[in-house]
This record gives sequence, C-alpha cells and structure tokens, in this order.
Amino acid sequence: MDVIVTPTPSLKGEIGALSSKNYTTRYLLAAALAEGTSTIHFPAHSEDSDAMRRCIRDLGAVLEEDDSKIVIQGFGSRPSDVRELNVGNAGAVLRFLMGVTALCTEVTFVNTYPDSLGKRPHDDLIDALGQLGVEVQHEQGRLPITIKGGKPKGGHIRVSGSVSSQYLSALLFVTPMLAEDSTIEVLNDLKSKVVIGQTLEVLEQAGIVIHASDDYMSFRVPGGQSYQPQTYTVQGDYPGSAAVLAAAAVTQSDVKILRLMEQSKQGERAIVDVLRMMEVPLTHENNVVHVQGNGKLKAIEFDGDAATDAVLAMVAAAVFAEGTSRFYNVENLRYKECDRITDYLNELRKAGANVEERQAEIIVHGRPEGVEGGVEINAHYDHRVIMALTVVGLRAKQPLRIRDAHHVAKSYPQYFDHLQALGASVQWVKE
Repeated sequence: MDVIVTPTPSLKGEIGALSSKNYTTRYLLAAALAEGTSTIHFPAHSEDSDAMRRCIRDLGAVLEEDDSKIVIQGFGSRPSDVRELNVGNAGAVLRFLMGVTALCTEVTFVNTYPDSLGKRPHDDLIDALGQLGVEVQHEQGRLPITIKGGKPKGGHIRVSGSVSSQYLSALLFVTPMLAEDSTIEVLNDLKSKVVIGQTLEVLEQAGIVIHASDDYMSFRVPGGQSYQPQTYTVQGDYPGSAAVLAAAAVTQSDVKILRLMEQSKQGERAIVDVLRMMEVPLTHENNVVHVQGNGKLKAIEFDGDAATDAVLAMVAAAVFAEGTSRFYNVENLRYKECDRITDYLNELRKAGANVEERQAEIIVHGRPEGVEGGVEINAHYDHRVIMALTVVGLRAKQPLRIRDAHHVAKSYPQYFDHLQALGASVQWVKE
C-alpha cells in the first residue's frame, strides 16, 4: 500500500506515545529466559515485537495476552530444539536470538526479506559466537544462518562494535547462562552505545549481574546465573515519537505526546533537545512533550550516534530550517533496513530538498520556504524512512506519494492513524 501525504499547514491535539519497541523486545526475551512467570505491562505491538513473540513461543515459552499486558511462562536455559525460526525483517530480534539459540542443537534462521534484512551483514556476531565454540553456517555473513550450538563455553570474547551494538547485546543476554565466567572485549568503536545502557538496564531488572566498564568497552560476566521472573512496565517510545515531534515542529502546531519519560535511557529522547536547539517552542514536563510549532527552525550540528533511530526525523525537520545543518558520526545508518544515508537522501532530493552525504555525515541546506513535492518516492521498505519522508510531505508545496508505506508497521503500525488524529492529510491508496 502507498500513502499520499498532502501538505497540511497545522496540526493540533494529543496522542499517547506508542510503547517502546526496544524495551518490549528485550523484556520479552528476558521473560522467556526466566524459569517462572513474568508479566509485561503495555507491551509494544509492531512487526518487530511480534517477531520476538513468535520466536520465543517457538522456542518453548507460553504466552497469554490481553489488551494491556502479556504473561509469559519462560523456558529458562533450556529452549526447545526447533529446526527453523522466522524473525521477519527484525534485525535486533535475529541477532539477540542468534546468541540465545547457541543453547539449542541446531536452528536455521530463514531469509524472508531478501531485499532488506537478507542484505544485512552479521559477520562480527558470527565471529564472536565462534569464540564460544558455536559453529555457524551462513551465506557470506548473511541469511539464511544456521546455528549449531548446544554446548557453548564462556571465556574471553572479542566482538567488534563498529557496525552495530546489537552483536554485543546478543552476547550480554547469553553469556550469564553459561557455566564459565566470561569477559567481553569490544573492539574498534561501539556504535549506539546508549542502547547498550538499555540492555544492561533490562538485564539488571531480570536479576542478572554484569560488571561493565564506564565506557562500555569491556564487561565481566559471572557464569551460572539464572534469569528471574519479574513484572515489567514498558515506557513510551522516543524513536517513533521523533517523527511526530518533527511533524509538529515544521507546521503550525499545538501537539502533546504523552508517556515520554524525561529521565528515559533511550538516546532518542535527544529529539527534544535537538528541537529546542532548533528554537522550536516546546515544553517537556510530567512525561508530556508539548510542541507549539510556528514552522520556523534554525540549523544545528548534532552527533547522530547518540540517537540513531531519531536522526532521519531530525534531518526531515532540518530540511525546512534556516541555514545548513550537519549530522555527523552516523555511518551505522548505512547498515539498517536500507542504506539510510544514500537511499534516504536520494528520496529527499526527489522531493526538492538540498542535501549532501559523506560516508558518515548528512548535510542539509535548509529551505524555510518549503520544498516542491509533487512526486512519487520510494521508502525502500524502511519504517524510519517512511516516517521521516511523511514529515517532509506535510510541508511540501504539492502532495508526496510514498511507495510501500505499509512497512511502517515494522515499528509503529498506528503512525498514520495518529497523524490523522492530529489533523494531517494522509490517505492510503493501492499500488
């Protein structure tokens, strides 16, 4: 399904932030790895979190769900021996489970999205699992991937963090359950460091002890640990809300988003600070972000590695800012559902934006007068690209047609419903 975004001068109203995808997937896994019953309140519903639900069920967890919570009977350190797992297009779910399925005899992760997740590399995690004594069969580091595990051993593990922090998170989930103590040394750089903070927060809540260096480049993990059944509450999601906040910033708006914690460990909460730096009128009090946008924005410079999943929304806002904005240290955007630098900027140019790319930078020459629009653009099956391009469409002079916009359901199925509730003119059309 495509979406036509018609220029919309003003947005008004309030919505509740959807629940965090990152926290939901981690809580689901921690609950599955516990022996006993855990409860997760306000779990996210998206293709990614549904992929984790499906896979932990296949691995032996028992799930019961109602409108506001999910109750999970975990499988502990003894997942069922399944032959295949299908993670859909969920890269984090794949990588976390590549670690956990080292406890299984043999599991194959199938390739159902050859044009998206099927193109993404996992070599660094494959190498780290080999250091645990796990044999991995793969197609040049890509799906399909078969994990031949059963008896992984702890020890000294080296893993690169230069492409993704998800490889490290995968090791942090599985190593506490191994008989031996482990040390994990992160090589090169560590991307999306703030997301490791979320993983460690969830592990601590699950009763797992991990000794991390201040810079998250080395970890000491005592072996022989057990996940404890717990009650978890999922906080509101900043990465998804970033696009709605950007939409409010580039229009005449009076928009409130509820359930966004001021003290959240989500790096994407930086969207609030970035919009303030762009001189967007807003307040953030009592877990409510209130934007009273006037459509006037100033250019900024920002280290995007601190808030990877909000960068595209920030760039969309910068398209309409006065001056030249620079988002640096963002090379890991190239290794997502699509190349979120080259692919995204190509589509922005079609819409009329003046943007440049470097290997690890996005440069935006703002056009406060707006962009032309009036074209069909390709979102490359990427939920974050879809959301960000929609922001641009709201301020374009003519409508934008976004191809395959239904892939927004990967993280935020209600995105267009929420925009419509705020007065945005968006319409689904058949391809």
